[in-house]
Parts: sequence; C-alpha cells; structure tokens
Amino acid sequence: MSKCKSFEPQINTKSKILILGSMPGIKSLEKQEYYAHPQNRFWKLAGMLCKVSDMHKFEYEKRIHTLLDNGYALWDVIKTCERTGSMDSDIQNEIPNKIPEILNKYKNIEIICLNGNKAYTAFKKHFPKLLQTYKCCKMPSTSPANAKFSLNDLYNIWYSEIDSISV
Repeated sequence: MSKCKSFEPQINTKSKILILGSMPGIKSLEKQEYYAHPQNRFWKLAGMLCKVSDMHKFEYEKRIHTLLDNGYALWDVIKTCERTGSMDSDIQNEIPNKIPEILNKYKNIEIICLNGNKAYTAFKKHFPKLLQTYKCCKMPSTSPANAKFSLNDLYNIWYSEIDSISV
C-alpha cells in the first residue's frame, strides 16, 4: 500500500468549470502530470471541449494553459490516500482537498464536473452542501478502465452538461 498525494489545483480567474478527479494514478504521480497514462482519454476529451484537436499532443504545460485559457480548472477531490496500484476501488484512508476554500477564492466557478464514480462518491461524502450550492455533474470516467464509453460518447455526455456555460 502506497501513500498517494494529489497535485496543486490548476485554476485561475477565467475558470468557470472545475473538473475534479479522484486521485492521480501511478503514471500521473510518477510524471507529476494530470492524466499521464497514455490510454486515459482526458486530454483528447479536453481538446474536443476546447476545440483544439491536437491538444493531447502538446507538452504538459501547454495543455494546462490551453485548458485554463478555455475556462476550465483541474484538481482532485482527494488530497491524500493509501492505494495499491491505480484503481479507485483500492483507495483507502482518504483525506479530501480543501475544495470549499478554492471555491471561495475563485467565485467564478459555475459547474463542478466529477470525473468518474469515485470522484463523485468522495465529493458527496466530504462536501454534501456543495452538491446543493453548485451544479455538480457526475461524469463518466475518462479512464481506460471505463471502456464502455467511446471518446465520442464521453464528449457528448460531458458537452451536454457544460453547454450552458459560455467560456
């Protein structure tokens, strides 16, 4: 069992949509980059949402800047946990990030997108009041373990939830 620690939030005053994962996987923790596993579809989906088709090919810092420039923010529900491997189902002893504090600092956030079941259940467990205060959307995970959804399926679902926000 390894101790895992999430990254700092990627957010700015342009951000209107906060995307929250659960906890970065092993590959992401090794590289210190969000969604670093080559089969994770997050960056391809982000490119579709930002209308930047080759965004997933950009250097990491440019991907983050493109995401921020398009009104998105990125963080995790869980600050620290213990886990063997990368599976969300193996997360134990989770401690949440200070999401209310970041939302208080960045009042421009209008929608919270929870990337996958674990992100949603952890958010619901630790921040039930925020579910009533913000539009919170439980999204299908971009993880390669979620093969039931194609990239186009993910895009259609995610886009339908955030369509009302002009970023």
